[in-house]
Formats: sequence, C-alpha cells, structure tokens
Amino acid sequence: MALMTSTRRLFHVSFRENSLRRAEALISATNTTSGNLSLAGQRMACIRVRDFGTNTQPLRADNKVTVHFTNRDGEKISVKGSPGDSLLDVIIDQDLDFDGFGACEGTLACSTCHLIFEEDVYNKLGPITDEEMDMLDLAYGLTDTSRLGCQICLTRSLEGMTARVPESVADIRQSGDGSS
Repeated sequence: MALMTSTRRLFHVSFRENSLRRAEALISATNTTSGNLSLAGQRMACIRVRDFGTNTQPLRADNKVTVHFTNRDGEKISVKGSPGDSLLDVIIDQDLDFDGFGACEGTLACSTCHLIFEEDVYNKLGPITDEEMDMLDLAYGLTDTSRLGCQICLTRSLEGMTARVPESVADIRQSGDGSS
C-alpha cells in the first residue's frame, strides 16, 4: 500500500513538473512585441495535457468548432471540438470508431491518423514539418492534401471543415492476415 501511494505521489509530482516546463516553453515561444505565438508556440499550444482529475470545468457549446469526418464507409459524422485541440484529440474525445486510428497517441511515431482534406481547407492548415512529412511517407492512400490529424490544431477558421479518413491504414498492430 505504501509503495502504491509513493508511486502515485511521484507520478503527480513529475506530471506537474512536466506541465510547468511545457507552460514555460509556451510562454518563451510567444512573441513579446505582438503577443502572437511563433510556429513552435502554436505547435506547443496544440499539445494537450490530459487531466485525469475530478475537477473539470463545464464545456461551453459556444466555444466549439464543428468538424465533419467522412469515414471509410462514406458516412459523414459531425462533431464539435475545442479550439486548440488536435483533430486526434477530437476523435478520441468524441469516441469516434475509426479502426486503427491514432496508434501512437499523437507522438508523431506513426501515420494511422492520416486524414485527407479538401484543397481550400488544406491551405488553411499551416506549414507541414519534416517529421510529419516523414510519417506521411508511410501512409496508405497518400494525396497532395494529406496531413496527420495529430498535427492539425483546431482554430475558428476551420469551422465546418471536412476531413476524409482514407480507405486503409498502415497499422503495425495488425498482422498481415487481418487479425489483431
């Protein structure tokens, strides 16, 4: 029992320190003259620290962005997400069942959150990093408007956007015979 309590305390201390370091990095990435975030700051702002505590704030419906997903069967699913969340966060929070989606949980270590966008939406998404391009090279069904959902940060300008889930996914967790 004492070991479990000590482990829990250690986790909370290290989790809190990591959150503080992330906040300090975000503050230092802010351009002090204009108050705007640099590209690194925007990437950092989209990284969500999941709170597993019981003290949660009520969700405000007026602070949400509507996103439409077209799944592999062609069904259109409309959900709402908070500005600052990644599309992967939205899919997880809304408990959408896209088989194999988000295997690395947003660590940019796979291409299972590959999404395809319309040209006008793709142009609003901002620059793509070399790391994301490397992971997209592993994606099935790659198009000129493909991006990884874990790297797309929701903003008000993306209200009503549509993202299509590709036909298949490169998921190492699935064996070659189709069994998991």
